[in-house]
Amino acid sequence: MLTTFYPPYNFGGDGIGIRRLATALADRGHHITVVHDRDAYTTQAGREPASIEMDPRIEVIGLASGMGMLSNLLVHQLGRPVIHKARLEELLGPGRFDVIWHHNASLVGGPGLFGLGDPNAVRIYEAHEHWLVCPTHVLWKENREVCEQRACVRCQLSYRRPPQPWRWTGKLGREARHIDAFIAKSQFSRDKHRAFGFAPEMEVVPYFLPDMPPITGQAAPHPRPYFLFVGRLEKIKGVQDIIPAFSGSAADGPDLVVVGGGDYEAELRAQGAGMDRVHFTGRLDPEALPAWYSNARALIVPSLCYETFGIILIEAFRGGTPVIARRLGPFPEIIAKGGGLLFENEAELRAAIAELGTDPARRDALAREARIAYEKNWKEDIVITEYLDVVRKAARAKGNEHVISVLENRA
Repeated sequence: MLTTFYPPYNFGGDGIGIRRLATALADRGHHITVVHDRDAYTTQAGREPASIEMDPRIEVIGLASGMGMLSNLLVHQLGRPVIHKARLEELLGPGRFDVIWHHNASLVGGPGLFGLGDPNAVRIYEAHEHWLVCPTHVLWKENREVCEQRACVRCQLSYRRPPQPWRWTGKLGREARHIDAFIAKSQFSRDKHRAFGFAPEMEVVPYFLPDMPPITGQAAPHPRPYFLFVGRLEKIKGVQDIIPAFSGSAADGPDLVVVGGGDYEAELRAQGAGMDRVHFTGRLDPEALPAWYSNARALIVPSLCYETFGIILIEAFRGGTPVIARRLGPFPEIIAKGGGLLFENEAELRAAIAELGTDPARRDALAREARIAYEKNWKEDIVITEYLDVVRKAARAKGNEHVISVLENRA
């Protein structure tokens, strides 16, 4: 597995999802090696990460150049590995791996990474973000609106990032021919890739979560009834749009608890200053989150940008917690499976909050739907089967009988 970020050298959900996938495959007897780029994290974070417990079954190789940002800049501008090319060629040499699985390739090697390694290996690319069609990864145009029409140079400059010349040369299309199967995280993301000109077909495989029964009988971590937001505090996550719905005194309804931190945190705290029903916890350990989910009236997901999936929705569903999500991106297709409400504007948001805040029977019915939806769609066994079906299909198309045989023997 090749990726820019991997825990603990990791900012967002993609690295956590990759670690869950690696662990689940190791549980099923596969040998997993993860190669990631340490410079990509340390140059952005300005520090080494705190250490975490690593799974001894998974070999993790962190590439570090000693050149910091320069190594990543060369990849960003040229669209191929430069400093680490020889090391990557050695790691991916003939006979080393049956499957080469690309994740976030943006700074670990770009599209020039796709053709490296054993040509007989089955090669997968999993699109955790919209990097294949968007230089900023998130289809959030000039940091102000969802992108519906390309203006990539101006947009990159608005983010203070240099344009990527390789994107105008057809390099991505040429290198994509080395990949045997592309995976999108939702039907929406697959369709958005196609709308922005990405030609190869994409399979849809969602994120998953290891099974965990809903928490019952545990004291709520907040003294009053509350709705919950969990995530990075950035403008594109839309928390600024839900804070006004919690104005007034405690007598006016449940609280809003905002869990997370980020670049937009100061602005959000200033917006919520003096509002008795708005509370910020800062970042919390992942182990603390299930209790927050299970005791919330609902999780609110107000993202303004086009997500590829929305893993916090299924985290809530696993805990038997309903979701109120913006009618945008992949959220409608997730909510359609049960367990939530959608909103487009402030009036619909307030109506959903009122519905779940004042009608316990309605809230409990959606909670049951949420848990059932998780068990049917996003449990580990179900999704791992979907992943391995993609690998099997790609191996069959490539004529790789060895991979097909191994997968059949471990079914």
